Amino acid sequence: MTQEQWGSLQQDLLNTVGQNNYKAWIEPLRLSELSDGVATFTVPTNFIGNYVSQNFGDLIIHQLSQAGEDVQRVHFKVGRTKANRTGANALTAPSHAAKAKATTTSPARTESKDELPGAPLDTRFTFDSFVVGKPNELANAAARRVAEGGPVSFNPLFLYGGVGLGKTHLMHAIAWELQTQRPDLNVLYLSAEQFMYRFVQALRDRKMMDFKELFRSVDVLMVDDVQFIAGKDSTQEEFFHTFNALVDQNKQIIISADRAPGEIKDMEDRIRSRLQCGLVVDLHPTDYELRLGILQSKVEQYRGQYPDLKIADGVLEFLAHRISTNVRVLEGALTRLFAFASLVGREITMDLTQDCLSDVLRASERKISVEEIQRRVAEHYNIRLSDMIGPKRVRTFARPRQVAMFLCKQLTSRSLPEIGRRFGGRDHTTVMHGVRRIEELRSSDGQIAEDLELLRRALEA
Repeated sequence: MTQEQWGSLQQDLLNTVGQNNYKAWIEPLRLSELSDGVATFTVPTNFIGNYVSQNFGDLIIHQLSQAGEDVQRVHFKVGRTKANRTGANALTAPSHAAKAKATTTSPARTESKDELPGAPLDTRFTFDSFVVGKPNELANAAARRVAEGGPVSFNPLFLYGGVGLGKTHLMHAIAWELQTQRPDLNVLYLSAEQFMYRFVQALRDRKMMDFKELFRSVDVLMVDDVQFIAGKDSTQEEFFHTFNALVDQNKQIIISADRAPGEIKDMEDRIRSRLQCGLVVDLHPTDYELRLGILQSKVEQYRGQYPDLKIADGVLEFLAHRISTNVRVLEGALTRLFAFASLVGREITMDLTQDCLSDVLRASERKISVEEIQRRVAEHYNIRLSDMIGPKRVRTFARPRQVAMFLCKQLTSRSLPEIGRRFGGRDHTTVMHGVRRIEELRSSDGQIAEDLELLRRALEA
């Protein structure tokens, strides 16, 4: 196979993997040999070779086989390749001064710079697609300020929060915006794991001076999941010196982690102190309004793909109530729901939602039990738990009882008979009546609506 034929196959791969993955991982490959069922490619670094082997190896074998080549495996070797400096999803273009310096004094270092692309950026993760609510409005505002590329106002910007709350989304959004607004800046985005991998590789290859120069020549350094380097002494040492060098040059640093700097176990005190010296922003767990907004935004995105699909009233609200721990799980549930409804040709009703997502809903309700709801409702209405569960039908106890039944139906996956048994052995028809009564009152009685919202927030907190 000629290099031209491989170039044609690369274009096919572009259509399959997308522009971002292509620029970062496929374009740098140079086909060097095809023999004995092995396709050998030259790559700029071992890191790229390992990544392509793990993520795109089977796809490349398939494409080569489709072109008539007998290939069972791919092999990668490090060597000189046609420069693939960055691409739209890695480092942005170096500053003009950096270009001049590289051209006039160190052409070899320019190639070394080409060998260090950043991690791929996800085209979905932009500021336009980031749904803002009270739990993340400060983080969003801070990220947007940094993305303007103006004078450094807080350094570093440290974003932290649990899984699926939007840290990585904001990191990618900053990188995309900087590419657009400040193409003159040299921006590097990568994970802490990649930083460590490249540091170890530089030690092994005895290229530490190149490593130091490369990382300290960037204008904006973005490191995701920095907790990964905790406990890794040599990597922490180099990260600390890189951090200091960039701060001393007034270069912007943006860091994310799954917890606050002071809570990262096995992180050196001096690094903790450095990470806390800028703006530390917590992305709080999502509230109901934010989750509902995310779902509504996703539905609008799906309209083009599923133009004839209908969603019954209350489904999105139900999902926003029930799946409260993780936005990724929430979005994944909606994707599955749309795909299932499209395949079976049915409207997305509450029954279909509960059938299709039964496993997700069961997992999401583990933290909220019937007993917890009963206790919270009794405390809210200042009555004894025994009176709410007991046989008395006076309104003072009956209305809180119905509220608790309604919340059990909304926030747990327990059946009506199961809920009835937890309320003093009541029949499922009694539970059904109570749920319907509260549904009616919610739209006509402002106090009931407020009570339900306060209780739901307390239970999901």
